[in-house]
Amino acid sequence: MNQLKTRAIKLRIAGYSYSIIREKTGISKSTLSNWLAFIPFKPNKEVIEKIGRAKLKSALYKQDLKFKNIKAMKEEAIKDIGLLSERDIFMLGIGLYMGEGSKSLEQVNVTNSDPIIIKTAIRWLKTFLKLNNKNFTIAIHAYPDTNLIKSIDFWSKYTKIPKEQFSKIIIDSRKNKSLFNKRKLPYGTVSLRVKNGGTILPGVKGCHRKIMGWIESSTKQI
Repeated sequence: MNQLKTRAIKLRIAGYSYSIIREKTGISKSTLSNWLAFIPFKPNKEVIEKIGRAKLKSALYKQDLKFKNIKAMKEEAIKDIGLLSERDIFMLGIGLYMGEGSKSLEQVNVTNSDPIIIKTAIRWLKTFLKLNNKNFTIAIHAYPDTNLIKSIDFWSKYTKIPKEQFSKIIIDSRKNKSLFNKRKLPYGTVSLRVKNGGTILPGVKGCHRKIMGWIESSTKQI
């Protein structure tokens, strides 16, 4: 959990609204909504004075409905999924690669900023292509406000891939793009790549061709 998220959670627990938390942290309301949806809103004195009791009562009612709906939908979703079999995980990985993986140049590459997506991709590649940590390299696409040392530490600890296997960091200096992602992606975006490490018999191209075969075979049946 990064420092900004931790601070946002503490402010919410202390009774601050999304608007005030945004003012204090610079985090967008959409991101705050994702992070803080499951924390009940109990406004403090400052918030009550700022927005008024009538508006506050309406806001609390809507927030309570939203909280209950999110909880109900999540519980329903958990029942829908049940326990995943290896076959389920295999198909999940195919779908993940369809959306986030490289389909051209015969490279095995998954790019995303979500740690869960990257972790799932590693698990899938290890299980179904018989890879190990030596077969992976990570490239970080960062932004001007990214703390590069913390970013490398975070991704290395989360993925269990040694820092020695991280390639040169690319910093996006485009103003519009950088402003959009400022503080929203504190650890940047990761490109997880497969390389030959002496343990893959078909090589990277062979792995890519196999994945493309899985995707083609799956989509033909839809």
